[in-house]
Amino acid sequence: MPDWKDKVRCSFCHKKSTEVNKMIAGPGVHICDQCIGLCSEILEEERLAASTEPRLPTWEAMTEQQILDHLPKIAAVQAQVDDNLHDWVGHLRGRDVSWERIGASLNMTRQSAWERFKSEK
Repeated sequence: MPDWKDKVRCSFCHKKSTEVNKMIAGPGVHICDQCIGLCSEILEEERLAASTEPRLPTWEAMTEQQILDHLPKIAAVQAQVDDNLHDWVGHLRGRDVSWERIGASLNMTRQSAWERFKSEK
């Protein structure tokens, strides 16, 4: 089984945890120290400028190619979150938590939870 450090990537810049100094985990997502630093700089700039305008690019301001270039990054984050969810469900199953309880927690049926998360081993 690969080390978790080989699998974990920043959900924002997609760097591996081995490429940064610190990776902070959230519910299914991760952020590296470099992205946190960038966020801090953006927040400080906005605080000094007293601007209420968001710095996120709007869809209208992005070219089609920029949007297309961004799709693989979104897909990679989705895959990381899905892997993380499978790991959490696997831990619950290891504790003999029922598919019914897992499904209820995820707002799906017992059968749907089983079909999505059953072990292929």
